[in-house]
Amino acid sequence: MKIKDSVVFITGANRGLGLAFAKAALAAGARKVYAAARDPKSVTLPGVVPVALDVTQPAQVEAAVRACGDVTLLVNNAGISRGSNLLGDGAVEAARAEFETNFFGVWALSKAFAPVLAANGGGAIVNVLSALSWTTFPVVATYSATKSAAWSLSNGLRNELAGQGTHVTSVHVGYMDTDMASHVPGPKTSPDEVAALALAGVEAGQPEVLADAVSRQLKQSLSSETPAYAAVPAQ
Repeated sequence: MKIKDSVVFITGANRGLGLAFAKAALAAGARKVYAAARDPKSVTLPGVVPVALDVTQPAQVEAAVRACGDVTLLVNNAGISRGSNLLGDGAVEAARAEFETNFFGVWALSKAFAPVLAANGGGAIVNVLSALSWTTFPVVATYSATKSAAWSLSNGLRNELAGQGTHVTSVHVGYMDTDMASHVPGPKTSPDEVAALALAGVEAGQPEVLADAVSRQLKQSLSSETPAYAAVPAQ
């Protein structure tokens, strides 16, 4: 899979990491970049094709697939966080909303575009996940659950799509310098850096891209006697 001359479809492409993916794809020589967002007017990057898409709406997913039949690389970037724990008021409602976008949205787009990718030679899918796929904190417990589920989904999609030549890369990163993490103090990774690492990982055929030290440490801890997810964080 080469980014040069590819046709890239990016969800949540109007800002943050999605915008960084669009810029990186153009810089790498992509032939066309579809920039999908719930409000296509919010897509202002020159050189991309705006697409109206709410990933939780099946009719809009179907319309996007019909309109973009030349796609060779799908980037499932759209995501939301409601900042919810598991036992508080509204936790179930928050989780359902997050799952609709972060898990079922990724599944729906991957399933819908799979025949398109197959027809265009196989291509690849990038699923933007999180370091929180492998641990959790009270203030983002429902979000963590969605990213853990999306990690399992990515691994399953990789298995089922291998036969048609479609590669699946999951991207894990901790805090990025985006709106979602704007309230969090401390160092954050540049979304431009994450996008560049992700596209390089696709070209290298990597199943996972661990885009920062936090993700690498958490993944490594899974096989230790004291995995990070077993630690009880301060309340």
